Amino acid sequence: MEKILSLLRQIVSPDQELMEKARQRLDSLTKPRGSLGRLEELAWQVVGITRKENPSLKSKVIITMAADHGVVEEGVSAYPREVTAQMVYNFLGGGAGINVLARHAGARVTVVDMGVAADLGRHPHLINKKIGCGTRNITRGPAMTREESIRAVEAGLEIVKEELTGGMDIVGTGDMGIGNTTSSSAIVATFTGEKVGKVTGRGTGIDDQTLGWKIEVVEKSLAINKPDPRNPLEVLEKVGGFEIGGLVGVILEGAANRIPVVIDGFISGAAALIACTLEPKVKDYLIASHCSAEPGHRVILDFLGLKPILNLNLRLGEGTGAVLGMFLVEAAVKILTEMATFQEAGVSEKIK
Repeated sequence: MEKILSLLRQIVSPDQELMEKARQRLDSLTKPRGSLGRLEELAWQVVGITRKENPSLKSKVIITMAADHGVVEEGVSAYPREVTAQMVYNFLGGGAGINVLARHAGARVTVVDMGVAADLGRHPHLINKKIGCGTRNITRGPAMTREESIRAVEAGLEIVKEELTGGMDIVGTGDMGIGNTTSSSAIVATFTGEKVGKVTGRGTGIDDQTLGWKIEVVEKSLAINKPDPRNPLEVLEKVGGFEIGGLVGVILEGAANRIPVVIDGFISGAAALIACTLEPKVKDYLIASHCSAEPGHRVILDFLGLKPILNLNLRLGEGTGAVLGMFLVEAAVKILTEMATFQEAGVSEKIK
């Protein structure tokens, strides 16, 4: 726990002075002021986060964390638990959606076993941080022990430190875990105070009857575990997942190292809720890549005050939305650093 507390003390707010300088430069570029809209906002946010007037985002990393959830025993998913392990192998083979989009964006994908309920064996591109073979069934008690919740977050810290040695200018979060939208719904309801029915969606594509049952399962898990939103690690312990804990660590370590953190969808958003409750300054380091089709994701974004870049009705996870958002963040930075000013280009400015 001391590792986490020490890291939280290292997180400071982005540099406002440099952000203002970036705004001034953007206003001097060969375009009407503000005409590139959200791209301009992203550019100055990255400047403030990195403390660099001319940042470069060449080294892009998606960290996709996988784990199983005991709550799948309740029949809340359209897919069996074995799909988690099978999809990890797909990631490693380069055949998943995240692999395709990462190749397109020039990002590398780091795959982490946080708690898959299978022995995945050794693979040169798989990082083993397994806390256990899936969490426990949250309708019967806590998902994990306090020690396991701390280990999960610390694993995320370690992954970012390891990735930094290979170069990382921007990081995106991704997930894989059958049943993890159920745990995320419980987390979101706890922190936001919204009704379970408002924050619980179809996940892998369940029908109306299963959705109704899923809502009951989430309500039961909250009634049994009574997670306290004032204690974010307790929320993770009682109704979370190992991969969600790992993503909390990724977010925290990214913020501490002044790295823009592009969060994916619903699962990443649940992790962001925990991270921002642990240290509110973390929010300024987050870039919401998109708003997913999961209804609870919009609730998360509104609660944190984050504006998504894209709205494409995505609900795949894996980091697919994050890598698409990352592509546009890099474009925004290039506008700032590569576009000519009116003076440099010899273009007449607006008539005053």
